[in-house]
Amino acid sequence: MTADDRSARALARLLAGAGTLHFLAPKPFDALVPRRLPGTPRAWTYASGAAELAVAAAVALPRTRRAGALAAAGLFAAVFPANVKMARDWRHRPAPLKALAYGRLPAQLPLVGWALHTARAATPPSAK
Repeated sequence: MTADDRSARALARLLAGAGTLHFLAPKPFDALVPRRLPGTPRAWTYASGAAELAVAAAVALPRTRRAGALAAAGLFAAVFPANVKMARDWRHRPAPLKALAYGRLPAQLPLVGWALHTARAATPPSAK
């Protein structure tokens, strides 16, 4: 197994873990859903969890890795408004929690980069 394969599998595990948490402990995720979105926060929590699980499966499989990794990059970008909301909502919390909330903002960039690297490293569909 190559380093790129190990990296892709680690990305898939991260996505699968996050997606699973959306179903096992949805309440913290509900609080991150921007109020302007239509529908209930719980529906968005479950939808984003399902999306993370689907993307994780796509990244895990070599045949769909390129598309899954591109979808992961999009997903990481799409959840950025939730991280902004968390930082805004947590601005008056104790320093460690505030640091966690603010730290999530720049953390999205390496996640997008990781996903894009995984997409570039995946075997092109024409080479299979």
